[in-house]
Amino acid sequence: MSDTLPTSKFTLLRNAFLSGVMLLAPLFVTCWVFILLFENIGGIFRPMLQPFVPEALRNYDLLWNILATFIAIVAITLLGYLSRYVLGKYFGGLAERFIQTIPGVSGVYNTVKQIVATFSTQNRNLFNKVVLVEFPRKGVYTIGFLTSKTQGEPQMRAGKELWTVYVPTTPNPTGGYLLLIPKEEIVELEMSVGDGMKLVISGGAVTPPWLPTKNSA
Repeated sequence: MSDTLPTSKFTLLRNAFLSGVMLLAPLFVTCWVFILLFENIGGIFRPMLQPFVPEALRNYDLLWNILATFIAIVAITLLGYLSRYVLGKYFGGLAERFIQTIPGVSGVYNTVKQIVATFSTQNRNLFNKVVLVEFPRKGVYTIGFLTSKTQGEPQMRAGKELWTVYVPTTPNPTGGYLLLIPKEEIVELEMSVGDGMKLVISGGAVTPPWLPTKNSA
């Protein structure tokens, strides 16, 4: 019993020490990197900028390091921007054109690309809510996405309030059906649009968990 207690205290102190190291390590590395920037990169750019600075300010080393480091950071940022958005798009286009030439792979690639484009963050905002509707016949239910409650010419001519519902196909939801359904025949679900997409794309294999609330009971 006496051997176990000191060992447990040692383990507790060791874990506390390691936790402190893990907490301070990112801060230490960040400060070290900035010190290198001020001292080394600033010193490299100093001879280049010296002719453009008044002679009265040339003896202020800190000012020199800050100015030169700022210019270095701006230059690195511009280089990163060019490599990511200009060169990245160029090489990304080359890779995509190469994939399109591979039989079989191009079909899978195009399908996945359409799915990503359809359910991107921008297009996901088009879907207001996940709904349950009877389709393609009475007694058979399917998952759909409520896209609009606006009443236009089709609703007016039908003489009743119809909601617009998009019913995607499985497992490729880029194709589907646009349905105008009476609001009383639509069951609004509590699951998120993201969970509804997972349910459709997986063919029903991924079913989001649900706990009935008082309002839905």
